[in-house]
Formats: sequence, C-alpha cells, structure tokens
Amino acid sequence: MKFFKVFALAAIVLSSALPALAADSLLPNGTFEADADNDTWPDGWGKLKEGASYEKEGNNHFLRLSSPAPDKMILLYQQVNIPTDVKALEISWKQRVSDLKVGKSAWFDARIMLDFKDAAGNKLQGGPGAPYERKNTDGWQAKSIKFLVPDGAKMLEFMPTLFQVQSGLFDLDDIVIKPMDAAPLQEAADAAAKARQEKEAKDAAARQAKAAKNIGAEGSIVSNGNFESDKKGDGWPDDWGRVKEGSWENEEGNHFLRLKSATPGQTIVIYRLFDIPAGWKAAELSWKQRISGLKPGAQPWFDARIMMEFKDAAGNKTAQKPSPPYSRGNSKGWETKHTQFLIPEGAVQLEFMPSLFQVERGTFDLDDISLKQTDTAVLISAAEKAKIEAAYANVPPEAPNPAKWPQELHVVGNKVLNKDGKNVWLQGANVVSLEFLVNGDHVLRSILVAIDDWKANCIRLPIKDDYWFGKEAGDGGKKYREMVDAAITMAANHGAYTILDLHRFRAPQQRHADFWKDAATRYKNHPAVIFDLFNEPHGTSWEVWKNGGFIEDKEAPADEDNFLTPEEKALNAKGFHSVGQQALINAVRGVGAKNIVLVGGLDWSYDLSGIAQGFAVDDKGGNGIIYSTHIYPWKTDWQNKVLVIADKYPILLGEVGANNKKMEFIPAEGQEDAETWVPRVLGLIQKYKLHWTGWSFHPGASPVMISGWNYAPTPEWGAFAKRALAGEQFPVLPLR
Repeated sequence: MKFFKVFALAAIVLSSALPALAADSLLPNGTFEADADNDTWPDGWGKLKEGASYEKEGNNHFLRLSSPAPDKMILLYQQVNIPTDVKALEISWKQRVSDLKVGKSAWFDARIMLDFKDAAGNKLQGGPGAPYERKNTDGWQAKSIKFLVPDGAKMLEFMPTLFQVQSGLFDLDDIVIKPMDAAPLQEAADAAAKARQEKEAKDAAARQAKAAKNIGAEGSIVSNGNFESDKKGDGWPDDWGRVKEGSWENEEGNHFLRLKSATPGQTIVIYRLFDIPAGWKAAELSWKQRISGLKPGAQPWFDARIMMEFKDAAGNKTAQKPSPPYSRGNSKGWETKHTQFLIPEGAVQLEFMPSLFQVERGTFDLDDISLKQTDTAVLISAAEKAKIEAAYANVPPEAPNPAKWPQELHVVGNKVLNKDGKNVWLQGANVVSLEFLVNGDHVLRSILVAIDDWKANCIRLPIKDDYWFGKEAGDGGKKYREMVDAAITMAANHGAYTILDLHRFRAPQQRHADFWKDAATRYKNHPAVIFDLFNEPHGTSWEVWKNGGFIEDKEAPADEDNFLTPEEKALNAKGFHSVGQQALINAVRGVGAKNIVLVGGLDWSYDLSGIAQGFAVDDKGGNGIIYSTHIYPWKTDWQNKVLVIADKYPILLGEVGANNKKMEFIPAEGQEDAETWVPRVLGLIQKYKLHWTGWSFHPGASPVMISGWNYAPTPEWGAFAKRALAGEQFPVLPLR
C-alpha cells in the first residue's frame, strides 16, 4: 500500500510464546494484558513513536490510537503467520471510537486494513475489505469478520489504522484471529459469484441488444460519429464526453472534434465506451484525421494514437486488445483511416480513447468515426499468419563461438584483406529497426536469413545512441546493448561481419564521440565488427566535416528535412558545434580499438569528392578506413562523386536500393526508374568491386528488399540483390 502522508508505524512478527486470548487464536496477546517485561507496553506489539498508548480502565488493558495532527497516518502493524491447512479465518475484536473527525477522502477514517502475502512476501489478491468506522461509537462495540484465505497465502498483515483523519481516538481490545470451517463461506462465495455473474451477463445482454437495435443506417454503432448533433445546445457534440484540452470545431459547415496539446508530456484523451452487439466476431473502425504541429514525446509510443481495450461482462479488461493506430508525423490535410480487428470471446464492450499521448505538442482533429461489423475470415487468416511469423521470428540468441567467426580485416590501399592476406568483398544488407525500435523487429531472424539464405557476408546494423545509453528505457540501456551483442554474435557465428552504424544525421557532436568511446570499448578488436561512425553527414563544409566547427542556422532542403526528427530539426535551426569525423576516429582509437572504421562523405554520405581534395581523415594507427557512400536513384555524377577515390581507398555503398514507388520528397523526373537503375548500380558495384549493403532488409523501411516477414524478395530490388549476392554478374552500363 502507498501512503501519501507522513505516518507512524510499528511492526513485529508475532511469537507463539506469548499468551493468547483463545487457545486457537493465531494472534498472541490479543487482550493486551501481558506485559512480562514491565515496560508499560503489551508484549508482542511494536511501539509507535507517537499516536499510540497503552491504556487501563479498572483492571482491563487496551491499546489506543490517537491522531496527533490532521492528515497524519497512525498505523499499528502486525504479521500473523497462517498455517498451511487454514482456508478461512474469523477475526473478532472490541473497538471504541471517539472524537472522530474523518478526512477528505472516503477512506480517511478508523479502519483495520488486512492484506495477504505469499511465502515470497508478494501481496495477494482476494483479501477481505477493511472494516471501517466513520463516526463515534456508543462505548465499546463487539465486531467480527469472516473471510476465505486465498490460495498461497502464508501471512496476514493486520493493520489497525487512523487513516489520515482530522482527529480522533481508536481503542482496540480482545482481538482474536482464529481458523474456521471454510465450507459455509465458500458456499456463500460461490453463490454470490454465480448470482453476480448471472446479473452481469443479463445486464451485458441487455446493453448488447440495445446496441444492436441502435445500429445506424450505415451499420455503425458509434452514435454521432460525425460530430454534427448538439441537441442540448451546449456547444458540445452529443454522446461525447468533454475534455478540457479539446474543442468542437466548425469549418465551412462541417463539425469535428479537436484535441490540442500545448504542455509537453501531457496526455490529452477523450473516452467513449461502446457496447458490442451479440454475435459480432470482428469489427472495422474507420475515421478521418488531421494532424498538425505534432512533436512526439521521448518514447516511441508518445504520439497521436487511438487506444482501445475490450471489456468482459464483469467490466474486466480482456487479454487481447486491438493494436492502436498511431501517427508520429503531420498529415497532409484530412486523411481517411481504417483498421480491422477480431473481437475476443467474452468481450461485450470496447473502450475507445483517441489521444495525444504524452507528446511535446500537437493538434489531433477527428471526424466521421464509424465502427461496423466485418467478416472474420480475412482477419483470422491474418492472425494465423502473424502467429506463424511470430514463431518463425522467435530466434534465441546464440552463445559466442569464436571458432566460426570470420578473420579480422585490415585495409591495404583500396583493398580489404583478412589475416591470410586474401581479398574480402563485403556484400550484404541493412538489418534495420534498432534505430527506431528499442526492442528491434525480427533482428536475429533477419540476420540468419540474410546470411544463410541470401548469402550475405556482411550485415549493416543501424543503432541509436539514445537507446544504447538507456535514455528511452528504464534499465539504462542494458537490454538494448544485449540485443546488439546478440546480433553481432549471430552474424559472427555464421561467418559474417557486422557494420555497427551510428544512425545519425547532419554532423557529429560530442555525445556521438562519447558513444563511440563506450561502444568501441565493448567491441574493441572484435574480428567481425566494423564501426560506421556517422550515418549521413550533410550540410557542412569539408573542413567542418573533418575537423569540426560551428554549424550555422540553416533551413534544411526538402529531401533532408524528410529524414530528420523534430528534435534534430530544432537543433539544426539553432546551430550547434560539430566535433567532426576525425574526433570520432580519435574516440575509437583512444580506447585501443583497431577495428576498421567507415567514414561517410557529405551530401547524405553520397559525395566523396572532398577525400580526393585533401580532406582524408587520419586512421591513427588502426586497421584502416573504408569510405562510405549512399547511392539512390536521384544521385548523379557517380564518377566525380564516388569513383574519384576508388583507385586509392576502399568504398562501401552503405545504403543502396530502389523501389517502384518513387520518393515523394524528390522530383519524380530526377529519379531513375527502378527497372533500369537497379541493374545499372549492381553493374557498377561489380565492375569496381565496391563493397555494399542494400537498404533494407525490413518490409517497412523503404526502399525495401523484402515484401514481408516471409522474406520474399521484392521483384524490382530484392530479387536483383539476392541474385547478385549469389554471384550473378550484371552488365556494365553507362554511369549515371
């Protein structure tokens, strides 16, 4: 129990050596008569610093709790051991309450709190309600309570209390806690439970019948889902509860509901409870939304979302609930959305909660909300498919097996060699998700498929420094780092290298150098780990790119802005100091890590021309540097931006790929079609033996190599990449 005010407390575990009021009582000295040590306090009862006294009237002794000040908690605490075979208890006692003035809340009174605990000290459900008194008694009263002991209970916490009252006296005497026959109580409890369940079922059926009767003309059970009705004339749509941070808006005759957050970290939510008609097995929710000015919060789920929970006839939440539709970015005006979900057995109500969930700021407009019955066949099939995929994705981590790891690499000229001096051509895929999900998504299975089925010998693993240091998790980043460990070990055990990519944009800061000090210490000289120091530098000069400096305010071009988080946009707008790429190398080498490092060029890592112009970084005695470029269908002048250094340094296309759907933030005419671009870029890679990791081995991070978690290759990109990894040669076409 959590107490909100200062309170006095005494605790003692009772000893069976003390005298008892009744032979079968589990509570020794419940009469308070024994004081063998003559300390003017009843044996076996812990003392309180204030608020309790040992009283005597005539020849009778008793304990008194008294409130020394308003709102103070006075609590006497005893632990009573329960024999294994005891299934029910009876507590009897005498009490006298005087001068009582209760507190502000309904439970701020004189009461005896009772809690059960198991052998490990965990609190159990199923304890009795606390006997309480909210007014003065006419002298001494005899009281009793009978109750069942929950399974696994080993201890009863017995806590007479003046619970944050304003004033009062609570006298207690002749307390007996004894076992009793559980059968009558169990019979009564079963009968009460049956009656309660029957009533709940009857009430639920009536509500369901009413819901079925009130289905709208279009099949929806959401009354006033278009927010047009205000029969009361109170300036708020009928059937929708008011919310302080919400407003009922009107644009050219159309009404809608608006949620608006102006206070960072605040949750703005509107609540509806829908009765589900009997016989519904699946439902489709549809709505219109418009999101503007949204800045998500620190956690991945701090955004604009519609939370939903099912309830059974007893009002308890079911284990199954719909996945919440969510948005972390602004919409382009009004958007029509829909989601379908199965209704679990026994669910009779749906809690519906559109919300701005702990965002920094934002506006969430909602209109035309509809909830209709839908066919179950497709959903059941999808659920079965998801279940199979989930089982397939559940790959346990492997213990490190260095005997199977690939050899350590080093750079000589423009070649990457192993310890035997043989050329190693790094080819593979980006296994993404750990840069945007703290728990990752199918990471270990994707690594296995990429290596074993697609024949990759290299995995690029994008990660996020905030997750690494636990800024968005409660364990200080421990589980996240262990997940990265497991990914590296999985790849190494299967003979492949991992490129650890710090997936950040624009220019490195001191916090990124700090990350590399930590990560490089962890993976120092691991033969299968390569460090990709900074994902996509852009928007700086070559001098600042290399050596650091202040980066002035700048409005990000449209394509750059598309990739930045709101925090990064705000940071860019104010300007900041960059430590430069050399500082990242220094951080790695400073902890003794000789691992090969990847260094990306400018223009989102595409442009390597500055390396040829005197801005090459110093390896500081490590195993070498590979320069990284990212090539997509809108990047041109391959010769002068990439190949210009190919005869002197090794180059890795850390990101490369294309899909039929062109990127919206780049003019369509500036993007070559995937069907011609993909063979062209693979021919370039093979002709110059450029190292490469395709983007991406995830069906939700475009351009995608796989169409789903069955790892079927996309025809326009994944199929070609898989053939290239298997050794198929592509023709050399004119450079773009």
